[in-house]
Amino acid sequence: MTDFAKLGELSTQIRRDILRMVHGCKSGHPGGSLGCADFFAAMFFEVMNHRAEFNMNGNNEDVFYLSNGHISPVYYSALARSGYFPIPELATFRQINSRLQGHPATAEHLPGIRIATGSLGQGISVALGTALAKKMDGDKNLVYALMGDGEIQEGQNWEAFMFASHHKVDNIIVTIDFNGQQIDGSTLEVMGIGTDIEAKLKAFGWEVLQMNGHDFSSIVNTMQHAKSLTGKGKPIFIMMKTEMGYPVDFMMGSHKWHGVAPNDEELNKALAQLPVTSFGDY
Repeated sequence: MTDFAKLGELSTQIRRDILRMVHGCKSGHPGGSLGCADFFAAMFFEVMNHRAEFNMNGNNEDVFYLSNGHISPVYYSALARSGYFPIPELATFRQINSRLQGHPATAEHLPGIRIATGSLGQGISVALGTALAKKMDGDKNLVYALMGDGEIQEGQNWEAFMFASHHKVDNIIVTIDFNGQQIDGSTLEVMGIGTDIEAKLKAFGWEVLQMNGHDFSSIVNTMQHAKSLTGKGKPIFIMMKTEMGYPVDFMMGSHKWHGVAPNDEELNKALAQLPVTSFGDY
C-alpha cells in the first residue's frame, strides 16, 4: 500500500532542497521545480522500477528522461534522496566544476543522467529511441519522460508524436507539466498551443490520460493505470495539471518565478511554509 504521508514528507524535503539550491548559487529555475516536486517524489519512490546503482544503458530497469532540463533542481534532489549520489553534493549546484550543472549534462558523469537536456523539444525523441531499444532487447521495463507545456511549442515534439504512434512504441509514458507558464509569460500569451491538447494527441494516435500533479493519489493511480495500458500498441501521454511555484504563496501561478532565485528574505519566507522534515536539509 502506498504511504502517502511519506511521499508528502519527501516532496516537502525536495522543495526545501530546491529553494536552498537555487538560493545558494543565486540562479536557477525554482518555479517549475517546485510545481513538479510531488511528481518526482511519487515517480522515484513509488512508481518506477529503478536502481541507484547506476547503469547508463538502463537495462532491466525503468528509464526516466527530463526533457525540460531547466527544472534540474527537482531532478537532482530526487536522485540524491534516492541514493544515486551523496545528498551533501546538492550544495554544489551550479558551481564551477560541479557535477550538478544548471541543465543536466553527461560530461560530468553524474549518476542518473543519461542525456544532456535543456535544449527543449529533444527529450521525447531520445526517450523513444530508448523505448525502441528496450523492445528490441526484449526488456519489459518502461521508459518515462517529463516535458513542459511551453516545450510543446517546439516542432520536433510533433514529429516524435507521429513517430511513436506509427511505430507502435507502446512501452513509453510521457507526462507534460501543464502549468500554463513559461519564461516570458503564460503559454497562451507567448504562443498558444490550443485548448484541447488531449484531442491533438489522440489524433496523433496516443492514449491520453489526465492527472492532478499535486495529489499523490491521482499521480500514483494514474501512473498505475498508464502502466496497465502499455504493450497494447499505443504510446501513453499524461496531462499533469500543476501550479508553478506550488505551494509557496508568493511564487504560485506566475511566470516571474520561472527562472529567478529568491533572496535571503524570500528564502526564509518560503522555507517557513515548508515544515522541516525527518529527512533533514543537506
